[in-house]
Amino acid sequence: MRSVVPVRGHVPGWEITVPSRPGGLPGVVMAGFSDRANEFRDLALVPHPAVTLLFDLGDEPFVIEDDRGSRQLGRVVAGLAPRQVRGSGLTRRMECLQIRLSPMAAHAVLGASAELSGTVVALDDLWGREAERVQERLRAARSWEDRFAIARDALARRADQGRAADPEVAFSWRRMAASGGRVPVERLAAEAGWSRKRLWARFRAQVGLTPKRVARLIRFDQAAHRLAAGERAALVAAESGYADQSHLHRDVMTFAGVTPAAVALSPFLAVDDVAWPSGPPRDLA
Repeated sequence: MRSVVPVRGHVPGWEITVPSRPGGLPGVVMAGFSDRANEFRDLALVPHPAVTLLFDLGDEPFVIEDDRGSRQLGRVVAGLAPRQVRGSGLTRRMECLQIRLSPMAAHAVLGASAELSGTVVALDDLWGREAERVQERLRAARSWEDRFAIARDALARRADQGRAADPEVAFSWRRMAASGGRVPVERLAAEAGWSRKRLWARFRAQVGLTPKRVARLIRFDQAAHRLAAGERAALVAAESGYADQSHLHRDVMTFAGVTPAAVALSPFLAVDDVAWPSGPPRDLA
């Protein structure tokens, strides 16, 4: 399926391609982006509860950087909740494959969790030479469907070689995602059959963030999409688990580095319904 989408801000249009059929690993979704208007210059990525892989397939490398000073190009991994990540520096047509991995899928596929917390890294650091080989195959592919198939195969191989997260960690992630981040950690630990301390430690080791931080990220993601849909900040705060509008404002500033009004105008949020029609990546129960 392919769509040309007008988006708000200084990016007038992208052509977005999504797989024509579902499949592949649970907890993985992907989309192809092409900037046909040659308007991609400097865009901020909005954090979401997934780890993101970006494969550059365009005419020249794009640069992904965060506020910690990490600067990567070509084959990039953005971990959970990086702050102020931007893509910039292009003067020609941009084209890339974006893959979103749930924390459980990312743990198996990337072989790293805590190392990805809050920053961007080169995929080469995690996959070695295989990262470059996969990108070369993606560039040589004749269609987006071929590219999706290549990516699925690469991810499946890595998952077969990787280690699954603890069942208790996976259970806790699914409960948080299903509840919108509103299940208390104490209840999660009791339901998982672990102590709060053990769940906290194992979750952080395998996901990269604490359960409390991930719950806040899930709430932020839901609130950000509602803001982008034009809903009033006061209503979003009241119905998304925030104490008040000021609480929402603080969380948006924490995760996105901008105000709720600014995050509502994000070009990435404006195309989310097209690029990710099935919503965020979900793992099997």
